[in-house]
Amino acid sequence: MRHTWAPPAALVGMAWVLAAGAGVWVALSEDPRGQVLIAVAAAALVLLALSGTLARPRLAADADGVTVRGLTRTRHWSWAQASVRLATHRRLGREQPVVEIDVHDRDDLVVLGWLDLGEDPRDVIESIAALRT
Repeated sequence: MRHTWAPPAALVGMAWVLAAGAGVWVALSEDPRGQVLIAVAAAALVLLALSGTLARPRLAADADGVTVRGLTRTRHWSWAQASVRLATHRRLGREQPVVEIDVHDRDDLVVLGWLDLGEDPRDVIESIAALRT
């Protein structure tokens, strides 16, 4: 059995709409400084939307191990190579649960939050634990 998690499609679609709106705003604006600022925001939105579109699913887990997909590459680690755990990080004054994937043979650490997964990281960890047993 394979479990997959990806950013919510509605949020990815919203990023594309906002990027298009920012592009139109840049084209219609007559303020050169404002155009630069909005163009930077539009570029950031395009990168976020592109990542949400191309890196699907962001995390996959099966009997062989875990796979993390990014914008430019996909990485797979067996269960012997990686440990997956729930951690909390303080962001904006709040404790946020995240899924951490620590790769033993390298100094790689992948941190995925609910925006990456489209689900509460606690539920993701429960699904992965059920899969491994």
